[in-house]
Amino acid sequence: MLTLLLATLWIFSLLSAGHALLTKRDPRASVGWIVTCLAIPGVGALIYWVLGVNRIRTRSREIQEQGQGMHWLHVDQPANKNHIEHFPTSDTSRALIKLCDTVTRRPLTFGNKVTVLYNGEQTYPAMLDAISQAKESIYLSSYILKPDQIGQQFARKLIAAAQRGVDVRVLIDAFGELYSFKKIRHLFHGTKVQTATFLPLSLLRTLHLNLRNHRKLLIIDNRFSFTGGMNIRERHMAMARNAPRRIIDIHFRLEGPVCDHLRDAFMEDWHYATDQKREPYNWPPAPMVGTACCRGISSGPNEQHEKLHWILIGALACAKSHIRIMTPYFLPNRAQLAAINAAALRGVRVDILLPQQNNLPYVGWATNALLFELLEHDTHIYFQPPPFTHSKLLLIDDEYALVGSANIDPRSLRLNFEFNVEIFDPETVNELTLHFDKSREEAHKISLKDMDKRPLPVRLRDSFCRLFSPYL
Repeated sequence: MLTLLLATLWIFSLLSAGHALLTKRDPRASVGWIVTCLAIPGVGALIYWVLGVNRIRTRSREIQEQGQGMHWLHVDQPANKNHIEHFPTSDTSRALIKLCDTVTRRPLTFGNKVTVLYNGEQTYPAMLDAISQAKESIYLSSYILKPDQIGQQFARKLIAAAQRGVDVRVLIDAFGELYSFKKIRHLFHGTKVQTATFLPLSLLRTLHLNLRNHRKLLIIDNRFSFTGGMNIRERHMAMARNAPRRIIDIHFRLEGPVCDHLRDAFMEDWHYATDQKREPYNWPPAPMVGTACCRGISSGPNEQHEKLHWILIGALACAKSHIRIMTPYFLPNRAQLAAINAAALRGVRVDILLPQQNNLPYVGWATNALLFELLEHDTHIYFQPPPFTHSKLLLIDDEYALVGSANIDPRSLRLNFEFNVEIFDPETVNELTLHFDKSREEAHKISLKDMDKRPLPVRLRDSFCRLFSPYL
């Protein structure tokens, strides 16, 4: 009997190791799981099937297929076909459009208007005003939605909208909810506001604790939408001088056909969180109101490709004159480091703006350990003084912008559910370029000598933290 049990465990372990060998793209992950399966027969294989197999992708793909009736998925959408002559035609833009056409699920759209919003002082009033104007639907998803004074303002506006008959849905990330002792969803109990929790913490769901819905989406009547990197909480009120932990950030108000993309991303997350079947619905198309070309890009462990990784590599490779990167968390992998260095070596100016004091110190320490690899190839790196800058921008050759919720780190590029928007619009890109350059002027440029002068204990600390960069 014992021999039969051992044989069964070994067969189970061998089959599991074979599955890891065939399905894992990263050789390091393959080796790790194969060793785990074979080192502890049976137990190691069970751990692999519980933690090492992506089940989220299967369920999410089902929901994506249920939404195939969305009108914007058809290639003959007027916003795309009839206005193709308005799409960017430079070599840089054409290459980026081709890449994103291939790796993303949504078309580039024409007829959009982009408004850049700075900090909570501009963003929150614009969002609250849009909520007040809603007539049909309000869909809100935020990684952090704290029930502080700002969060309570949003709650009151949402409850009032639901009472006047607007379809109001609020999606809350289970991990992001832990940032506050009190829960925002308690404010919606007994109201007409529908709420759902993304990957709620439970005995079965704790296996997904490392996966987070980091998207920031607000869609109003399919006419206005907001996205970017800003959560909903008081700390984003940058002018509050008495708040030492205040945050500088940037957000975007979008109008036009790209609103369809934000709504679709929200609905996919909503139906995943509620486990409801998604019925095809003929949404009225968003009106064209401007001349910007935009595309919404969903990324995460539910997607077929590591989209943001490919787009980042492609954008760096397409750059002809200037690359501007602003991000609070900067932990590029080897391929991304090589792409940045290759751009600098072929004469492209690369400017990277990072916070001088990171709100996650261990992330900043890990970043410091890799900066020498860029500095020795003539990349220009600047540290922004406090308060902490949470803005995320990628600008290529003064003609392309990638904005949204994702950082340049393994968590954003592989684990988090993120939403970004690529923008081809001279006016918007010029405004963001001016914002970047002004921020650079106020920052401190660092050199290879500065990094080499770090005391040995600091260098050891930074290098130690870098060992854990795939998990930060």
